[in-house]
Amino acid sequence: MDRRTFMRRAVTGTIAAAAGTTFYTIKIEPHWVKVVQRALPIQNLPEELDGKRIVQISDLHIGPVVDDLYMKEMLDKVAGMEPDLLAITGDFITYTNGASVRKAVSIIESLGDSLTRCVGIFGNHDYGPGWSDEGIGNSLESSLNGLGVRILRNEILEWQGLQIAGIDDYWGPNFGAKVVLPRINAGRAGLVLCHNPDVVDLPLWGDYKGWILSGHTHGGQCKPPFLPPPILPVQNSRYSRGEFALEGGRRLYINTGLGYLAKVRFNVRPEITEFVLKQKV
Repeated sequence: MDRRTFMRRAVTGTIAAAAGTTFYTIKIEPHWVKVVQRALPIQNLPEELDGKRIVQISDLHIGPVVDDLYMKEMLDKVAGMEPDLLAITGDFITYTNGASVRKAVSIIESLGDSLTRCVGIFGNHDYGPGWSDEGIGNSLESSLNGLGVRILRNEILEWQGLQIAGIDDYWGPNFGAKVVLPRINAGRAGLVLCHNPDVVDLPLWGDYKGWILSGHTHGGQCKPPFLPPPILPVQNSRYSRGEFALEGGRRLYINTGLGYLAKVRFNVRPEITEFVLKQKV
């Protein structure tokens, strides 16, 4: 093979590889959902909760970018898993106008009977552009409550002996970790839902030693092989996705989300997480 032929074939191969990667990043991976199944060991877990399943989804971003049919199919899939409890860790919507909440409700209805076993917290996008409009959050909360979803805004829900604390979004107008965290009884089983994982580094956690379930990062959406994601919406860049050990015996799990702000994903597939509760020994 002469040099000119070699260069021509190399250029052609490079262009084909780039085109294939672009197609995969835009058309395949954004909707190639993985189901992560893992144990969730909790100190002092009531015996009757051992083996129960909590499914976590996050960052739906229902709105102008995420494909409606895709999201309905994924929520129908979640409903078919028949979780004992469904936890949605924020960013239900990407708000554009008054119809955004109505559209979200029509899609979230795909969860069917799981709606009555669903708790959720708000992310920054649930407060509209600038993440500051509490009226949008109130409207969304009222509409989701109408479906049966229990939205925790700096509140604690008692679920069969498990304390589930929901912290409102760190960047939003109603952040109240100082209000809710001191009310967790550290001597009982507990679980915290917190959209933005940066909150775990704040000096607010006292004696709490349990799990925190988060979202927000989308895992960076695009991650080069063997390298960290180049863009993450957090101050602590190690908080990308998956499990992290924290100071004080706490543990963090970050779900990569089902939706997206731009329809691109590479090496960070969207995720449904199924946790099996276990008594921690």
